[in-house]
Amino acid sequence: MKKLSALILFILFGSVLIAQPLKARIKIDIERTTGEIDSLVYGNFTEHLGRCIYGGIYDPSSPQADKTGFRKDVLLAAKDLHTSILRWPGGNFVSGYNWMDGIGPVAQRPKKKELAWNTIEPNIIGTDEFLQYAERMGTQPYIPVNLGTGTLDDARNWVEYCNSDTGTYYANLRAKHGRVTPYKVKYWGLGNEMDGWWQMGAKNAEDYGKYALQAAKLMKWVDPDIKLTLCGLSTWHSGTPDWNRAVLGIVKDYADYISLHYYFGDRTNNYLDYMASMKEPENEIKQTEGIINEIRFKHRIEKPIYIAFDEYNVWYRTGVEEKLEEKYDLQDALAIATFLNSLIRNAHIVKMANIAQLVNVIAPMMITNDKLWKQTIYYPLQLFASNCYGSSINSYVQSDTFNTAKYKGVPYLDVSSAYNATTQTVVINVVNRHPSKPIETAIENQYGMPDKKGIAYEVYSPGLKDENSVTEQKVKVIEKQFLVNGKIFNYTFPAHSFTQLVFKVKP
Repeated sequence: MKKLSALILFILFGSVLIAQPLKARIKIDIERTTGEIDSLVYGNFTEHLGRCIYGGIYDPSSPQADKTGFRKDVLLAAKDLHTSILRWPGGNFVSGYNWMDGIGPVAQRPKKKELAWNTIEPNIIGTDEFLQYAERMGTQPYIPVNLGTGTLDDARNWVEYCNSDTGTYYANLRAKHGRVTPYKVKYWGLGNEMDGWWQMGAKNAEDYGKYALQAAKLMKWVDPDIKLTLCGLSTWHSGTPDWNRAVLGIVKDYADYISLHYYFGDRTNNYLDYMASMKEPENEIKQTEGIINEIRFKHRIEKPIYIAFDEYNVWYRTGVEEKLEEKYDLQDALAIATFLNSLIRNAHIVKMANIAQLVNVIAPMMITNDKLWKQTIYYPLQLFASNCYGSSINSYVQSDTFNTAKYKGVPYLDVSSAYNATTQTVVINVVNRHPSKPIETAIENQYGMPDKKGIAYEVYSPGLKDENSVTEQKVKVIEKQFLVNGKIFNYTFPAHSFTQLVFKVKP
């Protein structure tokens, strides 16, 4: 009888216990800041690849095009992403690009064989078109120069064309093409992925470092106010840190940033492996920061050198044949949110990031001839860029963990926090990586008194493989209010979700 009673109790209550959410704890202190968040971490990237430029941002045949041929819907969606900096023209494309082919009357520009992506480049969109588009978007332009097949003269002359006042040859040429006022492009790159065998004009670390040093010297002589990004290791998975150490040791006095590239995805078709692998970008940040500090201390360099993730995204399904038109699902959105958490946690050293790319090609938005839809990854990027500014906060997180074959002790909750002193706003970004269980979390604010209400933005859908399309938006932002009852309050984060909590705290 006792055994039967126990069985009945288990049937009645055991399932309830199993269904209950996991428990966790997040503790923040707005005085424990780790670095200022630079708005440039919310950047984007456009390359002459597939349907990114032609058939993407520029498509005169579309009913969405304005009188200049640029798509109004793409421009609006880019503005809604609060795109802070826009990288162009590549990517691999830049290592074979002669910028002189893309200036002057369009009808007189040459069509050329493009070797990076095996296409014909019409040169309809060039320097002036891009820079004026960036102005319309309200974003900073970022131009990598060609250090593959390009010359030192190509590099310095491009800076002169963009930034010099009238009176010099290239400034006068720019004025002749209709732009008297200089563009004053502040951010320039010293090539692209020059360590890669796939790169036109690829070099070893010593050769690249010496060439980049001379290019940097000439470019800064033309305009001392520009900021330069040095090519760091492009494939951290398979490379060694020796490249970063070598090139930084050579270009140290002129480099303001060193670039890192990181592409990730569910390559093993294992959700937890995918989520756990998002520890790797943070490992790369820590390693690169150590090398930067080593070089600065060794050579007594006073000026800071920062990290720029000037290419990153989910990319594992498509290749050149599919023109890299990746279709994203919910788990990809969670990966992007986790990556952005890493950038915020390391805001003291990561000062620029550019998601690749803007439209169609491994992009947060896709288009048909007349319609645009937002992919799943659009929404975490939009939330971070809309709300997460000020100082990064060193958050304490206590959460259950999981193991995979490669990764051990991975917390289900991945968290970053920020405090904006100007608006007295706290932002807590939380990815619940558990595939099936919500996590009830006690959130403790140690300093200041929070307002009684906050706003929660949840990126969620029932299925991990749920995608968006031109006809259906399965994954989107769900906005709701929540109560803040004193310095400790509870919030339950849905399974496999990204949530951004926003509330006021008065010191």
